[in-house]
Amino acid sequence: MSTAVRKTQNLLDFLLTTWKLNLAGAMEFRLSFSITVGTMLINNFVWVFFWGVYFTKFPLVNGWRLQDVMMAQAVGCGAYGVAAVFFGNFIGIANIVSTGQLDTYLAQPKPVLLHVLVSKMTISAIGDLLFTFILYGLYGNHSPLGFAKLLLALLVGSTIMVFFNVLAQSLSFFIGNAEGLGFQVFNAFLTVSMYPTDIFRGIGKLILFTVLPAGFISFLPIGFLRDWSSTFVWTSIAVAVGVTLLAFWVFRIGLKRYGSGNMMTMRM
Repeated sequence: MSTAVRKTQNLLDFLLTTWKLNLAGAMEFRLSFSITVGTMLINNFVWVFFWGVYFTKFPLVNGWRLQDVMMAQAVGCGAYGVAAVFFGNFIGIANIVSTGQLDTYLAQPKPVLLHVLVSKMTISAIGDLLFTFILYGLYGNHSPLGFAKLLLALLVGSTIMVFFNVLAQSLSFFIGNAEGLGFQVFNAFLTVSMYPTDIFRGIGKLILFTVLPAGFISFLPIGFLRDWSSTFVWTSIAVAVGVTLLAFWVFRIGLKRYGSGNMMTMRM
């Protein structure tokens, strides 16, 4: 077995073990786990109710039907669900850096950014993932191709969401505590990623596809799931790859500026 293959196998084993332990920890208190997940499901269905009432009065909004908006909710919630379940620290990096907790990760023989990202699981996000597949069951394309397209949409959406927010959170390396700024960026990104892209015009729409690339998530139900737009699909994949590479590069540059917090902690 070559060195590269062995390293890849070790990394996959590490990721699977970490996710397994995160889930085991989350399910230690079964009742609390069930309530948290169930509450998130109910919270999400409130939006379904409001959109349902809206579309009984206005069946078409700038070319978007009820089915399209429901799939936008499914993709937006699903992208967040994948990000928060498997890479739960993607919105916690600023706090980890500013409080000196990064020392714990630097002392271990694992890729630092990847280790930070997978070391936390947000339990409520499991409710978002369940919500996604319930909406898909109600409004999605149930063919094998339709399901494969949903999975690819979740992969592209979650990749953009994770690594764009890693970029925002990495500002802590350069400006000090950026926890508040990072949280505001995340809230803005998540909110607009679940609304029909075509309700935005002019400079607002330009921002959604450049500065705050949430438009590449919210337009997936139209440009990829409903209609095949080669330009949009390949641009979305390119943006996902580009944001990922940029996030790793910025985080690596930031590490060189990082000053130890001299914090003594232990991870089991």
